[in-house]
Amino acid sequence: MERRYILNAIDAALWAGKEILSIYDDPASDFQIERKADNSPLTIADRKAHETICHFLDETPFPLLSEEGKHLPYSERRAWDTLWIVDPLDGTKEFIKKNGEFTVNIALVHHSVPVMGVIYLPVKKELYFGLYELGAYKLSDITARDGLSWDELVAKAVRLPEVNMRERFVIVASRSHLTPETEDYIKEMKRSHAEVDLISSGSSIKICLVAEGKADVYPRFAPTMEWDTAAGHAIARAAGMEIYQAGREEPLLYNKENLLNPWFVVEAKHTEIK
Repeated sequence: MERRYILNAIDAALWAGKEILSIYDDPASDFQIERKADNSPLTIADRKAHETICHFLDETPFPLLSEEGKHLPYSERRAWDTLWIVDPLDGTKEFIKKNGEFTVNIALVHHSVPVMGVIYLPVKKELYFGLYELGAYKLSDITARDGLSWDELVAKAVRLPEVNMRERFVIVASRSHLTPETEDYIKEMKRSHAEVDLISSGSSIKICLVAEGKADVYPRFAPTMEWDTAAGHAIARAAGMEIYQAGREEPLLYNKENLLNPWFVVEAKHTEIK
């Protein structure tokens, strides 16, 4: 996959982050909360981020599937062998709580497999990005690409996963969706490992923590959609890891007829990098 497309995605994520922060940091803003059909909160920040991302990705030849966009029927989508899958603001609940744990997620999917991913944390100014053939990276304190090439970005970034000398087994779990099944999984891990730490976090940050090497596993036994995981999945794969369907040695797949993900586990299990 051509590197120029990930530069489009990085620009889109960074500019979307600026749009989100213009609302997030405005003390007069009430976030203009509305309700979607599934009763989850929606803010004007979602829509502005979506519009910004569309502006940048329209320069590429690939169609876009976004949480905030029009969802075309599978009879049309099934012909898309390559597409963008986007969540303009992942972690809307965290945004409303103002805890900073929300992200911009952009993935490029080829034949149902995520091959390129960008995740931006606007509050922390942290950028995760990865290409399956070229590795995964983290860049801190960034708000604009400033014309930097792929090679220049990589030179300023840290390659993932980072070497970690910790001895304790670390599980990362959802801050807002800790289900009984997840609690049972955590108990089982505590029986299997002498020392276990639990980290709670919001949005796709959880996948990034595994890709980064700060956590060993992220179990998700609660509903998610493809746009929640595609970018993180691409970054995890670029870091030599995988996201498996719970209880199966089969990875998550994308652009399905039903965009709901099965339960899954993100783990630091190395895969062959071709």
